[in-house]
Amino acid sequence: MAGGTGFSSQDAQSDFTKARRGQRRRALLAKIRGGGRPILFLDEVTGALGRTGIRRIGLRSIPIDSIVGTVDRGHGFDGEFRPTTRRVRGRWERIAKATRRGESFPPIDVYRVGTVHFVEDGHHRVSVARQLGHEVIEARVIEIQTRIPPSEIGLTASHYRS
Repeated sequence: MAGGTGFSSQDAQSDFTKARRGQRRRALLAKIRGGGRPILFLDEVTGALGRTGIRRIGLRSIPIDSIVGTVDRGHGFDGEFRPTTRRVRGRWERIAKATRRGESFPPIDVYRVGTVHFVEDGHHRVSVARQLGHEVIEARVIEIQTRIPPSEIGLTASHYRS
């Protein structure tokens, strides 16, 4: 977990400020240089790959870096799950404060396509976990099978994050 003052409320505020600053910096660099890591949307990916079915996988620990997208377009986070708006601040800081105190949370809900994951529920928890340097997160996983393998178009966690 990232260092701090030992005061969870103050540390959570600092964590949010750092996350927003990082997001604004990355957005500016993306505008200047082009590119960046856009957040992917599940419906666009499965539409392009041809969704053929689903199966429930159940509870798993998944790598934070395998989370590349979302189901919901109005979540308030960028492709690295940094906050893009101050409106998420209150909830974000409450989760960060509780995480720093060692409180546990319910698993997030994700869809898996190949080796990557799309958040249905838990955007704030993913954002906080990523900011605090966590490598894995507990998730309830539903796998989506597709006609075209995601790896054929380079959609793998390792390719997307490099």
